[in-house]
Order: sequence, then structure tokens, then C-alpha cells
Amino acid sequence: MIEKAPAFTELGEFASIGAGGTVVFATDDFFAPCENMIADSEPIFLPDKFTEYGKWMDGWETRRKRIAGHDWCIIKLATKCVIRGLLVDTAFFTGNYTPKYSLQAACLTPEEETVIPERFSEMGSACSEWNLQQIKLLKSEKWEEIVPSTALQPGYEETRLNYQKVVSDEAWTHIRLNMYPDGGIARLRVFGEAKPEPPREDQIIDLVSLLNGGTCQEFSNAHYGHPKNMIKPGKSQVMSDGWETARRLDRPNIIEANDDGTLKVPGQEWAIFKLGFPGRIQKICIDTAHFKGNFPDSVMVEGAYLGNIDRCSIDQTWQNILKPKKMTAHKEHWFDCESEVITHIKVTMAPDGGISRIRTYGVIDNK
Repeated sequence: MIEKAPAFTELGEFASIGAGGTVVFATDDFFAPCENMIADSEPIFLPDKFTEYGKWMDGWETRRKRIAGHDWCIIKLATKCVIRGLLVDTAFFTGNYTPKYSLQAACLTPEEETVIPERFSEMGSACSEWNLQQIKLLKSEKWEEIVPSTALQPGYEETRLNYQKVVSDEAWTHIRLNMYPDGGIARLRVFGEAKPEPPREDQIIDLVSLLNGGTCQEFSNAHYGHPKNMIKPGKSQVMSDGWETARRLDRPNIIEANDDGTLKVPGQEWAIFKLGFPGRIQKICIDTAHFKGNFPDSVMVEGAYLGNIDRCSIDQTWQNILKPKKMTAHKEHWFDCESEVITHIKVTMAPDGGISRIRTYGVIDNK
């Protein structure tokens, strides 16, 4: 039986390439480079694909250890964050998965990062002795252990997903993943809450961005894609990297239009986000990239100020920031607006469909 995903997987994810995570060091990349492990896509298996080094695998796979020690890597997270949980996915690594792993973490200063050597990712390679000596200057073996040595399960469909809760309120910038002693991991996901340094009060930032501490708290429907994808950095690369709902079953048999061009539909879908910082929104971008036959008819944005109260509900009293605006396919839609100081936004699409990204540019204001 496949394990149900724990609640922490609803939080932002900070190790993947799409979020901004990067591998800065790995002891060995012989069968498959470490970067595969933080790819955004789901792992795949191609039974007939081989390389000059052996079977092609969609993950990080090191050679069978024939020297003393164990394999490990260091990943720079997308931003400084509190880690609440992990997913270590061993998909398709059935006779070659890593038996055990542990995770250590550190909060490095820019000066400390200068000792990290430039990484060249290449299948069939291992780190050089010089690179190893350089990375040892970080003393990563002494970093805080936030997950002790933990057994993994093989990459069959019913056992591949290895979830691990992390109990720590410290914020980290880098993690060290230890393989004991070698083997393969298909994907690593690191879930948590961003803890960036506050910007200047006159600096315009994306207040809802994942990297600025924005989080998705509630939503009505996420059948094809979770609304938390909308606040990830950068443009989405595929349709699945956005928020997409199921088609509403209450849509009329024959759809009619209102005078303003929006459609007369009885239902809608919504998602609520907590902003990274309280602020005033001045400009909104709603991007329907890749949604060509399934974009929403219209999108509306509302806001609320909750002070020190963390969580917002659908029954909250909302102020209008952006009235329902007609959407089109595969396009960025930019709107000027002027909100009061708010801590949360509610994004409503009618009647259903998909949005790849939302940006809410403004200035912080702590009242």
C-alpha cells in the first residue's frame, strides 16, 4: 500500500532545480549525476537505455564502493528556510538503492561559501582530491544532524516514497545528504518555510513569492496541479508545474456571457496564500503559460490583513484588489492595482482551469 503524503508536503519545496536548489558538491557521479536527484520531473525508467558506464538511471547513482568511506553530496537550498520534512524517493532503484541515509544542515555565510569549488557534473566521474580537500574546509561532517541514519526502502511503486518529518525550528541554507555507503536515490524533496532577510521598506518585491516566504494555506481543488506551484520562482516549463483544477460539474449545458465578456457560471475555484511580508500590492501578473485549452475564463484577487494571526479562512472578510479579469491562453496578464496593507490574498478563478504563476509586486509595510 502506498503511504499517504504527510501534511508537510503541502509546504514549499526548496531543493529542486525549479525552486532554485543547486548541487555544489558530490563525491561520485559514476552511473548518474547528482543533479538528476533534484530534477523537477517525476523519475522515469527506460529499460533498454544504457550508457558506456552501465544502466541509465533517472536519479543520483554512485558506483559500488571499493574504497573506504561513503558517498555524500551538498545541496544549496533555494533560500534560507526552516525544514519541516523530506521525501527521499527511490523509484526504480530496486537492487541498487541506497540502504540508509542521513541529513545534516548548516547556515553558511557568503564568505564561508567562497571555499566551495566550482562543480562540473559529468557521468562516469568522481570528485578530485583537490575538490575534496577544498570542501573539507566547510567541516560539513560536523554540521547539525537533522535526520539520523535512517533505512530506505527499495524503489518499487508501493515502497519508493520514503517520507521523513524534521523537528527543528532552525533555518538553513545548505544540506549534506549522506548515502550509507553508496547506491541510488531517484529524487530528493525538501519541504519547509522560507526565512529570507527582510528587504528595505521601499524595495518592490514579489510579496507572495515562495522565496520571500509566501505559502499556500487553503484551496478548493488541486486535481491536476497544486496552487503552491504558482508562487515558485521563474517561468513554469510544463503545464503540470502550475495550479490546475478539475472541470467543474456544475457548469451550464450552454454557457452565456456577461456584458463585460466574462462567462455566466455558477461556480469557481479558489486558493488562499499568506504573504511573506505584510505589504501593499501595486502590480499583479497572472500567467497562463502552457494553459492553451484549459485557462480560466476570469481571475479575481482579494486581500485581507490579519495582524499576527497566521491562518486565514475562506469566510474571512476580503477586500477587492483585482476585480474579475478576462484571461487568455498561454500569456502573462499584467494589472496595476493599489491595495491596503494585507497579509493574505485569495485568488479565485472562474469557472475552473489552470494558472502557471502569480506575481504580486509591492512594498512591505508592517503598519
